[in-house]
Amino acid sequence: MPRSGRPVRVPKTAELVAAQLRRRIIKGELSEGEALPPEAVLMEQFGVSRPTLREAFRVLEAEALITVRRGVHGGARVHAPDGDVAARYAGLVLEHRGTTLEDVYRASAMIEPPCAALLARTRTKSDLKRLREVLARADDLDADPFVLLEAQQAFHHAMVELARNQTMTVITGMLRHIIDLANEDFVTSASPKLPQRRAAAKSQQTHAQLIDLIEAGDAEGAADLWRRHLEAQGDHFRGGPGAKTVLDLLG
Repeated sequence: MPRSGRPVRVPKTAELVAAQLRRRIIKGELSEGEALPPEAVLMEQFGVSRPTLREAFRVLEAEALITVRRGVHGGARVHAPDGDVAARYAGLVLEHRGTTLEDVYRASAMIEPPCAALLARTRTKSDLKRLREVLARADDLDADPFVLLEAQQAFHHAMVELARNQTMTVITGMLRHIIDLANEDFVTSASPKLPQRRAAAKSQQTHAQLIDLIEAGDAEGAADLWRRHLEAQGDHFRGGPGAKTVLDLLG
């Protein structure tokens, strides 16, 4: 026993096999959609039995790193790590804690503005071009509400992605996954459509202002505008029918 008095847990063989395959996927040695070698080959390679190998597969399936199909034409295929998987798991944790959508929006309003500030300090011409292209997708305010919403959501994701901080991108992506679902739920239930168009027009104007601030290198102004924008968006979820929990949204 170590000095702490805690017993040392020895990993199961299946966990060790899963760890080696996981490492190869993460390092890119196994690519998206690539088939793993046949079971017989992997059993010989790792020196394990078929039940042990299949247990390792179940571990990787639970992590959404592979998909296994049974049968003559079956086998295991690789999936690159996906932020949506982290978002779904984070959603489960938030559901368990009874987290409200207001809470999620408040967190987003604290996390995303620094990304806007970082982008204002590091922006390139190609960054500005990308933002304007994404902005233009939502110019048609008479478009289908879901098409318009998707275009405006894409602007949020692009802004964070262009800040080029991978940790912030993943964390923000987890929150945006829930926020995007909340916005889709709002569009589905909202009536009449005129207030939706007004809200979309206001968001579009704010997005355009953000691009101007980023282009000017005004980090403080960009962060402040984005914080106020997100706080205003979250107002709908602070009371009344919009005040749902993550569990209400995700089921």
